[in-house]
Amino acid sequence: MPDESQQAVSVQKQILKIYFALTQYVLPLDLITKEVFSQWMEVLRVIAESDVPAHTLQVDEEERPQLIWWKRKKWALHTLTRLFERYGSPGSVTKEYKEFSEWYLKTFSGGILASMLKNLDQFRQKVYVSPRVMQQALNYINTSISHAHSWKLIKPHMLQIIQDIVFPLMSYSESDAELWDTDPYEYIRIKFDIFEDFVSPVTAAQTLLHSACKKRKEMLQKTMNLLLSIIQTAGTTPSQKDGALHMIGTMADILLKKPVYKEQMEKFLVEICFPEFNSPHGHLRARACWVLHYFSDVKYKNEQVLAEAFRLTVNSLLHDKEPPVKVEAAIAVQMMLSSKGESARKYLEPQIREITLELLKIIRETENDDLTSVMQKIVCTYTEQLVPVAVDICQHLVGTFAQVLESADAGDEKAITAMGLLNTMETILAVMEDRPEVHGALEPVILQAIHHIFTNSIMEFYEEAMSLSCDLTTKHISQDMWKMLEVMYTVFQRDGFDYFSDMMPALHNYITVDTKAFLSSPDYMMAMYNMSKAMLEGDPGEDPECHAAKLLEVIILQCKGMNIDQVIPIFVELVLKRLTREVK
Repeated sequence: MPDESQQAVSVQKQILKIYFALTQYVLPLDLITKEVFSQWMEVLRVIAESDVPAHTLQVDEEERPQLIWWKRKKWALHTLTRLFERYGSPGSVTKEYKEFSEWYLKTFSGGILASMLKNLDQFRQKVYVSPRVMQQALNYINTSISHAHSWKLIKPHMLQIIQDIVFPLMSYSESDAELWDTDPYEYIRIKFDIFEDFVSPVTAAQTLLHSACKKRKEMLQKTMNLLLSIIQTAGTTPSQKDGALHMIGTMADILLKKPVYKEQMEKFLVEICFPEFNSPHGHLRARACWVLHYFSDVKYKNEQVLAEAFRLTVNSLLHDKEPPVKVEAAIAVQMMLSSKGESARKYLEPQIREITLELLKIIRETENDDLTSVMQKIVCTYTEQLVPVAVDICQHLVGTFAQVLESADAGDEKAITAMGLLNTMETILAVMEDRPEVHGALEPVILQAIHHIFTNSIMEFYEEAMSLSCDLTTKHISQDMWKMLEVMYTVFQRDGFDYFSDMMPALHNYITVDTKAFLSSPDYMMAMYNMSKAMLEGDPGEDPECHAAKLLEVIILQCKGMNIDQVIPIFVELVLKRLTREVK
């Protein structure tokens, strides 16, 4: 492999990708013998610790990960990490790899860990290492923590890794600051993007920190001593303080299980976290909210401290000028409400309308999916207080839903947000179910969203639209909802064949909630019959066919003695015809 030309490295990268694909889910031990496997491991090790040519440093840092040398290295580390966690980890492999995993651990740990540490050391010395290479190196070391043999090799370096690698990665960086200042909404999108977590070295650093402090004794105490000394040192920069708080919050679940830290947590929040709510640095105010979110399960001995935690967080949500702070504050409020239950309701009650309207505004501005679940929590907790503004809330959600769909070229995360908005509408309908006047006022608003979905054939939301239609027909069926039955029938004929089972609860309501109105037009009966016929004559699978037969049965039982004799023969004929075909 001495040839470092672009073409040669390109071919090598392709070969590594093929080897990764071959071994990703199954390691064919008869094809890849131990001897062959060892040769591959040597190839991977050499690439993993090879230096990337110096001329690559002339390329802009943002574009470097796309260079072929970094890509080759990424695939080498990606393969090594996969092989280790899937086939080389005794205790967590399937039985056919048991003996292989023990051989792997003893044979390769030393050499491979050395090359992983070499990459981390370059990062420590401020030599450029691409983010994905960092991520994979940290993941490899994370797996090493679980095994006594590899832990022995890594233990002497671990505190230094936490101090010189994990800590800088988890601190607020220059590129974070630049993005926060130029485009705070993009900053929020990236920080909350679940897909980003799969590739981010920061997430890998978090996972490594958590594993080390949870699985290996002394690590928690040494790490906490380090972090507390960073926080309490006078010359600590805002970025370092952020990193230390980020690390402490990441270990919240471990700290709250250890009496020695658990006892101190309230004091820690009051002395170290609360003051940051008044920090001149937006990112530290956001971090303070984030820390309260992660420590939401702290048992407060002093109720005034809990009241202050809510006051500070609500104040950030309502009055902070920076959008990322507002988002973190909203999520912290939800987590604290969930953790503290009934006893916490009183803290938000006086300002609940203000909080709700602010939350709606932030949801619209950020289109952030996590905030829709905050909204659902608030609607369920403060139903009584929100009755007067329920229609306004729904109107706002429907408007945001339309806005999200208009800009839905951004792919999956927009779809997740849109789904969250529809679920929030459903939550509002559910909690207002026993208030017919509110329910009635919500109906035309929610119908706008349902019509939008059906008219534009947005199939990924058909299930939610059917579910909302069911909620709107549970106790009473308005004139507009009868029109919706016609729309649903049109959708079924156009592209809704596969969604018949999702339609079923609403169709059941149409027959049983207002049977008289259902029988007032023969078109309704024919629509039901034609849909069942399409199911029983098509081949949709067992479940939808059962639903179709059930639908016909419901009509017969519900409308008995109401002059439906003329439809009985065609129902029976349809079912008998189906019975002559085999039931798979």
